Amino acid sequence: MRHTDIVIVGGGLAGSTAAAVLGRAGISTILIDPHQVHSPELRCEKISGRPQLDRFFRTGIAEAVLPATTLDGENWIARFGFLIDKKPSQQYGIMYDALVNAVRAAIPSGVETIHAKATSIATSAERQTVTLSNGEEISARLVVMANGLNVGLREKLGIQRHVISPCHSISIGFDIAPVGRAAFAFPAMTYFSERTVHRTAYLTLFPIGDRMRGNLFVYRAADDPWLRQMRRTPEQALDACLPKLRRLIGDYTINGDIKIRPADLYVSSGYRQAGVVLIGDAFASPCPGSGTGTDKVFTDVERLCRVHIPNWLATSGMSADKIATFYDDPVKTTCDIRATAKAFTLRSVTIDDGLVWQARRWARFLGRLGEGIVRRTRDRLSPRRVTGDIMRSVATATTRVHPENL
Repeated sequence: MRHTDIVIVGGGLAGSTAAAVLGRAGISTILIDPHQVHSPELRCEKISGRPQLDRFFRTGIAEAVLPATTLDGENWIARFGFLIDKKPSQQYGIMYDALVNAVRAAIPSGVETIHAKATSIATSAERQTVTLSNGEEISARLVVMANGLNVGLREKLGIQRHVISPCHSISIGFDIAPVGRAAFAFPAMTYFSERTVHRTAYLTLFPIGDRMRGNLFVYRAADDPWLRQMRRTPEQALDACLPKLRRLIGDYTINGDIKIRPADLYVSSGYRQAGVVLIGDAFASPCPGSGTGTDKVFTDVERLCRVHIPNWLATSGMSADKIATFYDDPVKTTCDIRATAKAFTLRSVTIDDGLVWQARRWARFLGRLGEGIVRRTRDRLSPRRVTGDIMRSVATATTRVHPENL
């Protein structure tokens, strides 16, 4: 039987990031995942926004991973077929499997990875025993469950998953390319819904390498005929849910596989146990359209691996009371609450026709429009811009009065 301090079950983004953080801290860790290379799937395809980036940098591995991404630098905001704003942007585009594999490459050599499945876990207030599909057993002080949607092991421990919003949203991923020209005019774009009847939150277009990637977020039933149309004739389906998009970005074609992923919102119960802790989607699911999934992962990992696990290992035992300090961590709970609230707010502001939600939609639109006007005005009046305009005017005037031009 192997002995270690930490066993991580699941090598997706949460588990691999946790392994990298713990390994860099010199904590004895074993990562369990059946796949040597993470396979493609439709999940997080970019890291963006200050909260996510701040959390990512606090894990200590951002510098090793971000070179594998594509930075857009500027994001155009649009609605109703019109450009509202051009915002400086820090969106780092990367396919999910490439992101996970880049994180795995940042795991120190001192962390052992075993390519097998965990088939059972026996827990106690002291040490835990993990049995693997290859017959091996591992004794650890703590088991970190980062196995996402796979509920079998958690159910054996009496941990239940409760769906609070079935098929809450549907994410659609695809490659998009312009027709009749080499590239789109924008470096990246977020195009918001036009009408509630289209049940579309927004479309985000962003570069990954030399291609433009599209992520579309809609609120429809899993058997909606529109989803079949999206697979068969994606350009027509996209025109149907965002009718004025083509007017803004020009003719386009959608290439490659169309990935469609319905997402339930769920929470867990019975997880306050000795010897085992849940992170990422193993604990609760976010709405992909709300943009909080990656923030939740990095928050969980940063708080657990940089704060709580070092404190827990400093004393004997791994009681349920110890584990509870992670679930009650105010930074984590704030992040979890915010993620759930954003999931329901985005859905309501997209599809609800009540007066309150109509007002909130227009408030958002006018707010973004105001930001764009202020930004353009500030750019025009900036000292650098004004100085440049003056210098160009002087140069023009000088050229006009030069003796050779008289």
